[in-house]
This record gives sequence, C-alpha cells and structure tokens, in this order.
Amino acid sequence: MTDVRPHQDIATPAGDIAKPIKSELLHINMGPQHPSTHGVLRLFITTDGEMVTKVVPYLGYLHRCAEKIAEGNTYHQYIIYTDRMDYLAAMNCNWTYCLAVENTLRSLGVEVEIPEYAEYVRVIIGELNRIASHLIAFGTYGLDIGAMTPFFHALREREAILNIFEKVCGARLMYSYYDVGGVKWDIPDDAMDEIKLFIDLFPAKLDEYNELLTGNKIFVERTANVGVLDAATCIDYGCTGPVLRGSGVKHDLRKDDPYSIYDRFDFDIPVGTGTVGTVGDCWDRYHVRMLEMYESWRIIQQAVDRIPPRGEVMAKMPKNLKVPPGQGYYRAENPKGEMGFYIISDGGTVPFRCKTRSPAFHNLHIIEHVGKGQMISDLCATIGSLDLVLGEIDR
Repeated sequence: MTDVRPHQDIATPAGDIAKPIKSELLHINMGPQHPSTHGVLRLFITTDGEMVTKVVPYLGYLHRCAEKIAEGNTYHQYIIYTDRMDYLAAMNCNWTYCLAVENTLRSLGVEVEIPEYAEYVRVIIGELNRIASHLIAFGTYGLDIGAMTPFFHALREREAILNIFEKVCGARLMYSYYDVGGVKWDIPDDAMDEIKLFIDLFPAKLDEYNELLTGNKIFVERTANVGVLDAATCIDYGCTGPVLRGSGVKHDLRKDDPYSIYDRFDFDIPVGTGTVGTVGDCWDRYHVRMLEMYESWRIIQQAVDRIPPRGEVMAKMPKNLKVPPGQGYYRAENPKGEMGFYIISDGGTVPFRCKTRSPAFHNLHIIEHVGKGQMISDLCATIGSLDLVLGEIDR
C-alpha cells in the first residue's frame, strides 16, 4: 500500500518545463521469511525510493512460551529449554541458567560449592562456544554483504568445535551439558587432545579471516560509517555485548562482575575505536567480535594449561532439587551480550516464575532508532551487525 507525501520540487535541466514530481512512501514487509533478517523477524519499513524513513520490528513468529514452560518443569529439566534460546550459543545459555539457580540457592542460605575442576571445564567449553557463535556471526555477516567464501571458512572451524562438543556430550547443537552444581560429564581424553589442537591452529585461521574480509575494500565501504550508534544511545536502549562495546564502552561482566573463575585469567575487552570509520559503526561491531575470538582463545589456552588433575565435575546436589521460598536474579556475559534469569521460588521443585533477559532482544530495539535515513542495503548491513538470534528473542 502507498500514501502520497507532499510533493518535492525536483530541479530540471535548463530548457525543460519544470514539473513538480511527487514521491510516494512505500510500506514494505521485510521478512519474516528473508535471509537478511536472520530468522523469522518481520521489519515493517517505510521507504522513499531506496531510503528508509521508518522501521518497526514485529516479533512473535517463533514464540514457544519457554518462560511459562519453566513453571511446569523441575530446575534440572528446564535446562534443555535454555538450549533452544540462543541455539548458536547453547552452552552459554545452559551455564547462565545454572548460575542463576546456584546463586539463588546461595542467596537463600543453601551452600553450593562447585568443584574447582568443574569450573575450569565450564570456562573451556563456554569460551569454545563463544568462538563458535562469533564464527557464525562472522560468516553470515559476510553473506549479508555479498561475500560467500568467509562463510565456508567459518563453518570449517565451527565444525571442529562441534566435533569436540559431540565427544563431550553426544550432541552438536542442543547440549544440556551444564547442570546445577557443575557439568554432567568430564571432557574425554580425545576431546581434550582436539581442544589442544584447536588452540594450536586457531590463531592462523583468525589471520585468514581478517585477510578475507576485515580489510576487504568492498566490505569496509559497506560497513564503515553505516549504522552508527553512540554510547549514550546504546545505554539508553539497554544494549550489551559487542553492540555496546562496538560503541566504545568497555563493559564485560567477565571483568566488571567476575563469575566462575574468570578473575584468574588474563584477557582484554576489545572496543570499537573507529579504525576505518566512525566509532560505533557496523564495522566496529564486526571487528569487536573478531577480536573477542582471539581473547577467548587466550582464555582457553590459559585454562587448559592450569586445569587441575581430573576431579569431580558435580557438586553434591539432590536429584529432586528444591529451592527455598524467595527470589534471585543472575546475569552472565553471553556471546551476544548480558543474559540473565530472574527466578521466583515458592519452595517447590519447579520455579514459581522464571523470566529471561535476552541480550539479542534488547539489541534489536536499536533498529528503530538507527534504521531511519538508511538505504535498504545499509539496513541489511545494520541488522547483520547486531548478530540476532530469534530463538532467544521470541523464547
């Protein structure tokens, strides 16, 4: 459908009869089945030619009532549903939920002591999944801009990580590996050997990615000075993770509010610096993820070197876990930003209420602000730079 806006007088060449030309605003559905919306996201956009004047995101095409389902499953059973939120970083979602339950128990007077060996296993697996998530962000962002080759390179290294996960827990996408109190199984010897091999090979692969895409002239022209977000706007919209750090804000819960054993490792927090354009543009958000893969590699390397001799992987936890009446909220740094779970317990074996804070959901809101005034092709680049996963947004 169209609505005619007030006409714009357009200058005509000398000698021509000047005629007022009326431009029409077009209302277009971009999605919910569209490759550049990264899943079942519907963007209702208003355009004047190629220029976008308004963007309204519509959600709910993948809604699965996961938070309501929590009220009918035990604390252990609900872990499998967290796999299906950010399904590209399922290990991290498992871990965040388990941290929330564990810290809710502690806040209500129940001691939960995670074995030290299990903490190292958690960090190694969690950082491997962070790299796997960023690899998909890197590869699919290349596709958004029109580069196909980087995607196949990204899948190659991600496949190596999935092979490790398959040996650790028997699954390649939906893991349910973390549990309240630790992890369900130890890392087998052959999987640990593959982790060490991955550590040896990955830096050279990162250099390869950068050579393929990061400095590519066409890629830089499509992403530099596009979708610029200043730090204040990111904070106002509740953005976290690489989106916030891409705007120059050095905020990472692993450093600012350390959990598990992250305070034992030496690593940096990359931020956007406007290297090829403006601080907070699409290129900066992309580059932060590339640098974060290197920092995750550093953490894994340190954890593998320092991991204690094999020990217990689970705390002593009752199979029929009951949480005392009360409530608690806990957050962690997932690949897409700050994920949190707010749990209310009535003293039973299932949560009375369970609310999820999705980082991708908050990062998506910014599209209404930053999408105005862009060309449609630049809107695709901006959406890709946010690294959205609709399974987490719709839950």
